[in-house]
Amino acid sequence: MNIGVVIAAAGQGKRMGGSVKKQFIELGGKPVLLHTLSLFIGLEHVKEIIVVTAEEDMECTQELLRGYRGVRVIPGGAERQDSVYLGLKALRSVEYVMIHDSARPFLTRPTLLKLIEALRAKRAAILAVPVKDTIKRTDAEGIVVDTPPRKSLWAVQTPQAFALSDIIRAHERAREEGFIGTDDASLLERMGQTVHIVEGEYTNIKLTTPEDLVFGEAILERRKETGDDTSRTRI
Repeated sequence: MNIGVVIAAAGQGKRMGGSVKKQFIELGGKPVLLHTLSLFIGLEHVKEIIVVTAEEDMECTQELLRGYRGVRVIPGGAERQDSVYLGLKALRSVEYVMIHDSARPFLTRPTLLKLIEALRAKRAAILAVPVKDTIKRTDAEGIVVDTPPRKSLWAVQTPQAFALSDIIRAHERAREEGFIGTDDASLLERMGQTVHIVEGEYTNIKLTTPEDLVFGEAILERRKETGDDTSRTRI
């Protein structure tokens, strides 16, 4: 089983504020991007890793990742979907791919291995956690339309894992039709392909706002205190 990894790191991170993009912010003395990358380094089935970054960040990203074998840095596109597509097309000799946000550095190896097993059996699998809060749907004026049953709702995360040929085909159709999805799985869903959920972890947060950095530091500190550094579990 040969798997490629595409790490989406081309976003501007405007909601984070500040002058440093979130993938370069240090947590626990190390840039977020390195925390994220280390999740995949040494995994048995991972054969190549593509980091897709903004054109203006190419030089600093390449310098940061210097010495990491099997990792390539390429420039991204105008939108996340464009950047992921470029990353998919850059993969050379793999059958499967995991697409991951650079700003999700707290995923653990055991959960990652569960996703890989689901990918092996199902061809399309994504991480998600059950929604805790009640969700309301509204109209354009902010009036509540209905309340979907919470038991059927999941908050989707990354990595999202697919057969490479399937997700490339889905991206290409979306490009032809001008469709922009909120995640990669939605591109397959609209083609009628079944996507399977693997239950993830609530700590697999995406660093989006300054408040998330506070939560992130707490996660790292808790793992340090308990010795539960499961993101580095060897196989």
